Amino acid sequence: MMAEVQGRMRVLWWGTYDPDNPRVKILQQGLQCNGVEIVRCHRAIWGPQTKTQMTRFLKVWKILRCLCSYPRLVFCFFTAPKSETVVVSHLGLLDLFVLWPFSRVRGVTIVWDAFISLYDTVVFDRKLASKGGIVAGLLWGLEYLACRMADCIVLDTRAHADYFAQTFRLPPEKIKVIHVGAEPTVFPPATAEKFNDPEEFIVLFYGTFIPLHGIDTILDAARLAKGLPWKWVIIGKGQKDGRLRADLAAHQRENIEWIPWVDYSELSLWINRANVCLGIFGDTGKAARVIPNKVFQILSKGKPLITRDSPAVRELLSEDEGVVLIPPADAKALVEAVKKRQSLWKEFHLYHDVVRERILPEYLGKQFLNLLQTRES
Repeated sequence: MMAEVQGRMRVLWWGTYDPDNPRVKILQQGLQCNGVEIVRCHRAIWGPQTKTQMTRFLKVWKILRCLCSYPRLVFCFFTAPKSETVVVSHLGLLDLFVLWPFSRVRGVTIVWDAFISLYDTVVFDRKLASKGGIVAGLLWGLEYLACRMADCIVLDTRAHADYFAQTFRLPPEKIKVIHVGAEPTVFPPATAEKFNDPEEFIVLFYGTFIPLHGIDTILDAARLAKGLPWKWVIIGKGQKDGRLRADLAAHQRENIEWIPWVDYSELSLWINRANVCLGIFGDTGKAARVIPNKVFQILSKGKPLITRDSPAVRELLSEDEGVVLIPPADAKALVEAVKKRQSLWKEFHLYHDVVRERILPEYLGKQFLNLLQTRES
């Protein structure tokens, strides 16, 4: 069994992860809610904007900063209270290469919450490197080896797990699935007054404009909906915000409000204001395999959701009166989905109650705890 202190199980959370990343916070909180003691060995490398600036990983200065942090992390590993399990969060590729030999010396199990494939993200989703090129080969090789250094790999959906197993030639039983979830204190359920008839019908999207988000589809839908009494509020910036800038510069878009940035803590207020919230609409392979943070946050709030249909989202959701699933990259379908939500507006519901129970940290933490116990038994 894992190391215990006064009846509490203990795990070591080790590496250069971003401690403010929602995935990390939810898993750690979930384990703590289930009585697990977490010992953190951490050096700050990846800031909150890393997800929107993946190319930073490829910059020499960033890698050097990582390398300079590892002596302290190794020292922390050997001086930390004894634990049978060490968890590595994304972006944990270099972490695994450093940790692996020392973990063998100390005889601990490595659980890697991979979360995303850097190879898939850089090469196929964001197309920042060419398939078959040196960078693509390097990233694939790094992830291939990292997958073998970890004793267990955790991903966010079964579709994503199947991709990892096929792409990196892994036995399926080595990969476990825990959904992303949402922070209930940051995204509490909206109250009834937030569902009353609005003065204006707000369609909300927030994100980083990466290809899987499908910002082109959202802008095309806003164009098709010109003249309808809707306001499209778009929050964020990122890889494809050039399309939004060009669209707003070339055309008069009175039905679009673009807000380049709001604080993370303010997103809940914007979701409260919205009548319909949007998920993702990209047609990339990754878009079919993942369920992004925003979907879980909207579900936690209980607000109406429109997002693309995919194998991943079907693991969590089925269409009901609070969720509309549409084909990817289909602006006309998006407009029709918004119309459908508008026609039902006067029927107040706090949606997603059943789903919400399955995306809370306590529930996900219990799943993670069961996984760890199975690994150590």
